[in-house]
Amino acid sequence: MLHYFDNAATTPVRPEAVQAALEAMTQGWGNPSSQYALGQQAADRVKSWRADVAGALGCEPGEVFFTSCGSESDNWAIQGAVEWNRRRGKHIVTTAIEHAAVLEPVKDLERQGYEVTYLQPDRRGDIDPAQVEAALRPDTVLVSMMLVNNELGTLLPVKEAARAIRELGCPALLHCDAVQGFLKVPFTPKELGVDLLSVSGHKIHAPKGVGALYVRKELADSRRFAPLIRGGGQEGGLRSGTEATGQIAALAAAARLGAASMGEDIAHMSDLKAYTIEQLTQAVPEAIVLTGGGAPHILPVSLPGYKSEVVVRFLSDRGICLSSGSACHRGRPSHVFAALKLPKPVLDGVLRLSFSYDTTREDADALVQGLREAREVLFTAMS
Repeated sequence: MLHYFDNAATTPVRPEAVQAALEAMTQGWGNPSSQYALGQQAADRVKSWRADVAGALGCEPGEVFFTSCGSESDNWAIQGAVEWNRRRGKHIVTTAIEHAAVLEPVKDLERQGYEVTYLQPDRRGDIDPAQVEAALRPDTVLVSMMLVNNELGTLLPVKEAARAIRELGCPALLHCDAVQGFLKVPFTPKELGVDLLSVSGHKIHAPKGVGALYVRKELADSRRFAPLIRGGGQEGGLRSGTEATGQIAALAAAARLGAASMGEDIAHMSDLKAYTIEQLTQAVPEAIVLTGGGAPHILPVSLPGYKSEVVVRFLSDRGICLSSGSACHRGRPSHVFAALKLPKPVLDGVLRLSFSYDTTREDADALVQGLREAREVLFTAMS
């Protein structure tokens, strides 16, 4: 039996999303740009699916633009923001614990002459809102800050960043990578005060290969916000490429259903997270919970003195799937956990558990039992 605890990496596609994709590919497979009936039927469906995603996000349909993934959404937001503000400065503010889909394009801009301020977290992965205000300058053109950290589950002060930008009269656009926050914590783009916001399908039980970018109406309508992909002028001229109707249909279904049950799902994941912490600390007293607050679906722990990669393989052999927090890049620790400046034995033993609406207490019990066995079996070799 499979016990899956890596939902922050990807989620199983829910049956309703599979069915929606199948119908789009077998019944409504026309090109939405075509003028005959089959194409126009597909265009009408894309319009409906856009409304579904916008409803789940709490924004207008005209502010939602479909992409191939969260990484594309992040890259597009960053490139579009600096192009929008190209005459106002060359300073960017972000955090040291962003996803690589943000850090890599920012580093590329740094090589092109932009100056970047990387906000550092404290030992628990929190970013102090005062850091954001202190980092803002008259030439700051972009602030990019994730809503939920994908490895720690900590919540970042996006709303406070928006307030600081407004109060200081800073020209910066605010981008939020909400890939781990969408349908996991309540928000709307307007409540956060963001200009741009990225989401991904495969984190919310839709297939891989689809995402979306929220672009605030004033930006989207201005004709100044630059496309990342140019061509046939789809997505209002902002994201060319024939619409991936199967994936979009599945994203819409997952978003619609996830929004309808979000309160119940959050409560379930929060309860399961608390239960797992309780059982784990009793069964494996050496285990350290690195942070237990923030998002309901992510729990980073460490087994100090044990190599996390070895523990992950040990559990995999027993049908338990979870993520290692170290050795992400040729033996180097994750940049997120490295930023916490943890002692090496703690850093080496980091594991990330992540839950979903369909994770059960039986799954949690199997995980705790597997970690207890790992401690007993691997102790001699790893101590």
